Amino acid sequence: MRPRFALALFPLTIIIACTQFPQLDDAVSTDARDAPYPDLVPVENIQNQVPDTQVEPTTVEEVEARAARLKERAQQLRGPVVDDATHRRMKQGVQ
Repeated sequence: MRPRFALALFPLTIIIACTQFPQLDDAVSTDARDAPYPDLVPVENIQNQVPDTQVEPTTVEEVEARAARLKERAQQLRGPVVDDATHRRMKQGVQ
């Protein structure tokens, strides 16, 4: 079975390999193409701009409350999608 599958897949691979790619040169504007490269900055300069304390006690409470809401929502989504009455009606229509 596998050799047949590989044999059937081979022509598809050849067709895909011959596909024309779009011209990406036109996707970049001349301003962007001619723009200078950005300056490289030492990572310490970036780290010094970040405040020392980002997580506060209220932040932890907010994250835990959000996690609880998401878990509750996930639990609700695990239930049946179609109620029993609709399911019986669908079965009658299929027969």
